[in-house]
Amino acid sequence: MNANAYDFDPEALGKKYQEERDKRLRADGNEQYQEVSGDFSYFVEDPYVDQKLNRDPIEEEIEVVIIGGGFGGMLAAVRLHEAGFEDFKIIEKGGDFGGTWYWNRYPGASCDIESYVYLPLLEKTGFVPKQKYTNAPETLHYCDVIAKKYGLHDRALMQTEVTSTDWDEETRRWTVSTDHQDNLKARFVVHSNGPLNRPKLPAIKGINEFKGHTFHTSRWDYDYTGGNAHGGLDGLRDKRVAVIGTGATAVQCVPHLGESAQQLYVFQRTPSSVDVRNNQPTEPNWMSTQQPGWQNERRRNFESFMIGTPVKEDLVADGWTEIFRTLFGSIRDKAPSKWLIAYWAFTGITSKDFYKLGLKAYLTNKATAHMNLTEAMELADYQKMEKVRARAETVVEDKETAEALKPYYRQFCKRPCFHDEYLPTFNRPNVTLVHTDGKGIDQISEDGIIFEGQEYKVDCIIFATGFEVGTDYSRRAGYSIVGVDGITISEKWADGLATFHGMHSRGFPNCFFFGPAQSAFTATYTFSLDENSVHLGYIMSELAKGGITRVEASQTAEEDWVQTIVEKARLTADFQKACTPGYYNNEGYVNVTPQNNTYGGGPLEFFELMRKWRKQGKLAGLEITA
Repeated sequence: MNANAYDFDPEALGKKYQEERDKRLRADGNEQYQEVSGDFSYFVEDPYVDQKLNRDPIEEEIEVVIIGGGFGGMLAAVRLHEAGFEDFKIIEKGGDFGGTWYWNRYPGASCDIESYVYLPLLEKTGFVPKQKYTNAPETLHYCDVIAKKYGLHDRALMQTEVTSTDWDEETRRWTVSTDHQDNLKARFVVHSNGPLNRPKLPAIKGINEFKGHTFHTSRWDYDYTGGNAHGGLDGLRDKRVAVIGTGATAVQCVPHLGESAQQLYVFQRTPSSVDVRNNQPTEPNWMSTQQPGWQNERRRNFESFMIGTPVKEDLVADGWTEIFRTLFGSIRDKAPSKWLIAYWAFTGITSKDFYKLGLKAYLTNKATAHMNLTEAMELADYQKMEKVRARAETVVEDKETAEALKPYYRQFCKRPCFHDEYLPTFNRPNVTLVHTDGKGIDQISEDGIIFEGQEYKVDCIIFATGFEVGTDYSRRAGYSIVGVDGITISEKWADGLATFHGMHSRGFPNCFFFGPAQSAFTATYTFSLDENSVHLGYIMSELAKGGITRVEASQTAEEDWVQTIVEKARLTADFQKACTPGYYNNEGYVNVTPQNNTYGGGPLEFFELMRKWRKQGKLAGLEITA
């Protein structure tokens, strides 16, 4: 790299990034977090219901059970409805629809993806978000809008947690059991319990010895703090409060805590990348002027930027896409000519890579090398993150605090944050950043938190430590899945995931999995869930036409898909290995089991692959029995 062409030293930054990563890499990986159970079960109790549901057990035969009442479960229900299925039930452990947005009601909770992209079915519901970036109350309200439009409340069991799903080969049905002793005999089960549903706690020494008040941000205790999702936490006026964690959740709730608490300590292991949010109200007539299909076009446009595909127009134009706008502006003149591409295609027939990769992938690799795209992307990333770090230095008055708030890693190593009040909060005299410089907290005492020999005495500890990612599927889901011959899904996946298209797993007939595992990973997760739901609706419709009662991935199809995931995963492995540890890269231990990755070709490529599969109309790779 030519360091003289920039106002920073790329080589020095690369070394700094590596140093910051290495000091945070822990031998225990995901084991640094403990399961929220036993003495810690109160962290997952529902504080948002007025009273616990008390009802008689239900015994019923039903065509489809959908597990999860978040956007995934609702979209599955909508697409089943559109495909002509009405005999389904949604089981949700919360008191209402919403999923992550039901649980995440902390003050300031909001979406960092543009609302016109994130909120699904806008063209069908006619709903108009009030702002470019919606907040949690509006999102939860929108979930109710969808539920009412499609009559989902009448088909839902709320405050009900699934305890097991067991396959019966003789009857070709799943027995779905719940904590209300329900016994549902379902022909099909859709597992849409979500990747972010179970809170995680750091396994800090003495965590159960604290005598003050504690709760997790996903179960916010407004009875203790006062106020609501918009702030006004008057119950904290005489309280010393500690927040553990500085991810997206903390970035959003810390300003409200700093405004209300007598004293606020923010314990940070790794700083977040915090850029300008600049939220704006929705123009009154904007949505009515859009052409049919506008939302899907906008989602595809956004995801194109996320995977680095050149796009003529940036429809979203925000912090997420800025790095790629910068990149494309710098490499446009380096793009290969049509004649050069033709030459590569002609001469490629003598290359082994041509036949191994296929024409498209072969030409992509040639163009990438020609433009030196990898280096260009790295430099563009450095430029962007230098702006983020400069913002911390400009906004935060105390120089030591400002330096501690500077993130030294690539922009997409961790989920970027966008907020206009987080950094200024550290200018308040009652707010103290305790930067552990990658080490984390030493211990929790009866009276507070200990780090490097100093005890910070507090009345309340709030864990902004996110949700479990990368742990055993059944542990995260909260129930067992027992398939053919008594094999559990945890047993089958013990040595690595094995699915067909991320949705089917052999040995678990009539079973559909929603999630990013061996499937598409998107910044706009609702986009992926909607595509999952469209795929589900198509398959179920085809099964109904043929009177099919049993469907399962073939052995060959599953093995081939696993191999595809392994081969595609190599495209992102080096980048993830260089990242600071976090849930994006399995706490720094990338590709411990390569097949546990998402589809490495990007979400749009995956969606197109599924579209072509449906267009063939053969249900290829699925074993079906009438």
